[in-house]
Amino acid sequence: MKIESQIEKISSFQHLELLANQIVEGFISGMHKSPFHGFSAEFAEHKVYNAGESTKHIDWKLFAKTDRLYTKRFEEETNLRCHLIIDNSSSMHYPKLSEGQQFYESKIGFSVLASAVLMNLLKKQRDAVGLSVYSDTYEYYAPEKGSDRHHRMILNKLENLLAEPKQSRNTDTVMFLHQIAEKMHRRSMIILFTDMFQPGNEEALLNALQHLKHNKHKVVLFHVIDNKTELNFDFDNTPRKFIDLESGEEVNLFADNIKEEYEKRAESYFKKLSLTCAQNKIKYVPVAAGKNFEKILTTYLIEKQMFG
Repeated sequence: MKIESQIEKISSFQHLELLANQIVEGFISGMHKSPFHGFSAEFAEHKVYNAGESTKHIDWKLFAKTDRLYTKRFEEETNLRCHLIIDNSSSMHYPKLSEGQQFYESKIGFSVLASAVLMNLLKKQRDAVGLSVYSDTYEYYAPEKGSDRHHRMILNKLENLLAEPKQSRNTDTVMFLHQIAEKMHRRSMIILFTDMFQPGNEEALLNALQHLKHNKHKVVLFHVIDNKTELNFDFDNTPRKFIDLESGEEVNLFADNIKEEYEKRAESYFKKLSLTCAQNKIKYVPVAAGKNFEKILTTYLIEKQMFG
């Protein structure tokens, strides 16, 4: 059963940790049908065996069941340090949700829940997590730690992000990504949630993403969009006023008059982003707000396996 169909049953915002746990448990229970068969058995207690490691801790009973080699892991092990970054600019608080819609159908709500879901998985695997949030300021920074108290503090911050945004809150992604990169001293997986609405120099943005990769960090960019309007420009053809959430600039137009040109340019921008990230060994993953939680978790697990 798809995760989305399970969480649709939740009628309104619940405690973020509870909802994240429900999504992760649903994902793990379905793992036996996926390429991660074997992870679900005693999930927090095992890691994949890598050639060259000592065979002393291989779980042969699990090998007999799964035909794959796993080693038993221990309380003090922390295999991974993961730093989550969330763009909290005004454009991320789109679309404005109507009554009956879930909080995770906006870009910021989706990014918050996806981050909580990844934190839940990191906690199960006893890995360390940190968080950065930026908009027109570097709003929040927490270094990577694995304690329960630290998780609780970050979850509390994530819940606070769901409040209404300040009006016309611009962002300078380039500047803040450079600042975050300077704070990352120990090799980590860095996961960024942003809608990539960054005006100006594309080369400067690429340089900032490259800076995140220094010290052999792995960078995963989740490009969060509202598929219906931001990719497909799906509006009825009544005259509309479009307002830039960050600058406040307004334009009046009929959607049908520019739909074809808009979609062409959007597709071209996405392709360019994807190609540029691939050339620079940055994992680029477009995700639609409100969906794709399996995509988030699967991407994370694959990238973790490759992180080594």
